[in-house]
Amino acid sequence: MAFGTLAGAALVGAAPAGAGQEAVTLAPGVTYEEFDLPAAAGVAHAHVLTVDLRDPRVRVGLLHPGAVAARAPVSRMAADRGAVAGVNGDFFHITETQHPGVEATGASVGPAIARGRALKAAVPNGQRFGPALPPGTTTEAVIGVGADRRARLDRLALDGSVRTPRGRLPLEGLNQYALPVGSVGAFTANWGSASRVRATCGTDTDRAAPCSTDTHEVTVRGGRVVSTADAPGGGPIAPGTTVLVGREEGARRLRELGPGEPVAVRHRLVSAASRVPFRFALGGYPVLVGGRPLPGLDTRTSAVRTAAGVADGGRRLVLFALDGAPAHRSGLTVAEVADAMRRLGSADAFNLDGGGSTTLVARDPGTAAVTVRNHPSGGTERAVPNGIGVFPVP
Repeated sequence: MAFGTLAGAALVGAAPAGAGQEAVTLAPGVTYEEFDLPAAAGVAHAHVLTVDLRDPRVRVGLLHPGAVAARAPVSRMAADRGAVAGVNGDFFHITETQHPGVEATGASVGPAIARGRALKAAVPNGQRFGPALPPGTTTEAVIGVGADRRARLDRLALDGSVRTPRGRLPLEGLNQYALPVGSVGAFTANWGSASRVRATCGTDTDRAAPCSTDTHEVTVRGGRVVSTADAPGGGPIAPGTTVLVGREEGARRLRELGPGEPVAVRHRLVSAASRVPFRFALGGYPVLVGGRPLPGLDTRTSAVRTAAGVADGGRRLVLFALDGAPAHRSGLTVAEVADAMRRLGSADAFNLDGGGSTTLVARDPGTAAVTVRNHPSGGTERAVPNGIGVFPVP
């Protein structure tokens, strides 16, 4: 690895000596800087936001376009929410070539929490989009900030059930573009208007496997079944309404329910490591834990990448995005990203979606609008499902 020249970047937000500009304070508790990073494939150019979570005048939250199955550019989401800065977030269902007639939903891979509310859970590992997961990691991995204002890495598993007159069914999906084989999943108003058919395509280990021909859908409102259908539908879901989608064994169990029957749906996301609830969280995968890179990180494929790091015991959040301009497009390997985040002071770091999705936006002090600070590798901003926003607190 060609990171020897990064020596001197031992503090959070510190760039390699002589390699970049002086950090600029964008708002109380928020700084921005950019600098070059020599790497194995050539010189990369990094854009870095550092957020001091100890400062009560700043907070961090989820950027999203108002629905799970929707996408928007980071700059638009930041402007709509009044963010001073932000980066793109999770990998997502970007294409759908294996299943003719089925459209990509745009929904993210992992869990998502906004303002303390669970928006969605994770798809099965074999259904994710993006590079291969490092050994021992899952689609349930998240980075976020808790009610204690500390950033941390964690895993969020879905805990849910459907109570019916014939017993209790496990709920194995929440607003996901892919459900486990044989399961029942719930879709709420947070999903949006995209078709739910894709949720019954593929298997837990093969994203390209055919769509299931054994499906059933039940719509629940006011605690009772109001309609049923043999195939998943689409269109907006009204507030207070839950659509249950089943495949294989899950479909068989849902067929037992008829209009008017009482049904109670319960779901929550359960943390693996902490009892402190998340105020915001989104998916990706860890690359650095306790100051050590995870074993098995890719050391061969260099690309434009986005990452987030946890420093100072969770009191600082480091948001990192590479530049996609032609001179720097070779980027970093995942292993190099982990090393860069460690040298920037992060004890834990999390890889987010990269390539054409990599975007960092920020507004200059005293101005109202954010601008894109890096050069997206596709030439223009890509619409993405979510991101990490940095917000001023009045």
